[in-house]
Amino acid sequence: MNDSVEAIPLLNLAIGFIPVVVVWLLVRGWGLPERQVLLANGRMLLQLLLVGYVLNYIFAADRSLIVVVVLAIMLLMASWIALRPLVQRDLRVYGIVLGSILVGGVTTLLLVTQGVLRLAPWYEPHYMIPLAGMIFSNCMNSISLAAERFESDKTSKDMDSACRSALNAALIPQINALLAVGIVALPGMMTGQILSGVSPLVAAQYQIVVMCMIFGSAGMSTACYLVLNRRRLRQVLS
Repeated sequence: MNDSVEAIPLLNLAIGFIPVVVVWLLVRGWGLPERQVLLANGRMLLQLLLVGYVLNYIFAADRSLIVVVVLAIMLLMASWIALRPLVQRDLRVYGIVLGSILVGGVTTLLLVTQGVLRLAPWYEPHYMIPLAGMIFSNCMNSISLAAERFESDKTSKDMDSACRSALNAALIPQINALLAVGIVALPGMMTGQILSGVSPLVAAQYQIVVMCMIFGSAGMSTACYLVLNRRRLRQVLS
């Protein structure tokens, strides 16, 4: 474990929540639902603290079965959360989302970890779990964006046009990220590596791989979801 980055004292960590409090006050002052702001940030704090302890155990155990179980849980949860914008959330739609993330996300994860990084052992948790988290979460977000746009467009357009519009909407954040990286923002992984003492050039190489895998997995998963969902709706209507 690399201990070159110092732990943040609790008081200093609390200072980081000042912008959150400001936004909460704005939401409250504008009469918007403040509960979701408190709930989201509370869950974030609890989940990240818990995952820190869990990952310490997983990294120390260094067992392939544990890594596979963790990846399966991440995949199942990402698929469920991706359904949030949808009115209909039955098992068939869930299966479509799950299959889409499997096609775009898992295949990309295997390509990067086994083809690009050539992990030894293949399940190396220090790499496998963080990379899977990046891939699955981006697939989840892209599918959610596409699903929301498709649901709003399919009533006023034919399904093919709705699919194109949904894919375009889902790719906007991904393309913006590609255009902005290195100019507007240094991504989290690259920043973390630089802070831990890694050469900026090496960090840039890793970030290139990350950006490619995020864009590719999100695009493939979203396209797969739209194609399968369009087929499902046509079967329902026929």
